[in-house]
Amino acid sequence: MTISIGDKIPAATLVEMTADGPNKVSTDELFAGRTVAVFAVPGAFTPTCSARHLPGFVEQADQIAAKGVDEIVCISVNDAFVMGAWGKAQGVDGKVRLLADGNGDLTKALGLTLDGTGFGMGLRSQRYSMLVKDDVVTQLNVEKPGAFEVSDAGTLLGQL
Repeated sequence: MTISIGDKIPAATLVEMTADGPNKVSTDELFAGRTVAVFAVPGAFTPTCSARHLPGFVEQADQIAAKGVDEIVCISVNDAFVMGAWGKAQGVDGKVRLLADGNGDLTKALGLTLDGTGFGMGLRSQRYSMLVKDDVVTQLNVEKPGAFEVSDAGTLLGQL
């Protein structure tokens, strides 16, 4: 079942690349008592993700923060090493926190998997954005397959 507005984020562990190596991050610590803008991409270094999705959130990070968002988080079913390298290549400079859902545990629990096996990509995440306030989804924008129309930074900014 796909997560909906009003649902609590399920418990899962993500991984972030730090200067000291991979660091585990629980969804409980990530979302409890905070307002977090989340977006997910099918894959780091993929065309739309690298050219439009992540850059839009980096460019609009200050405006999003000004609306009361504590943090912007990007999630992908990639490993933490890939996410760390992608963040450096994209120059996120702390504006967006890149978290790996390497086994897709959170993505599966959210009901937002994308079957990319036909493209040699395995199971990935659907492209989406959401706003989470104190562990509860308050906005959710899930793209149709192959689309990039509703999960962009501008749409989420307009919903704040």
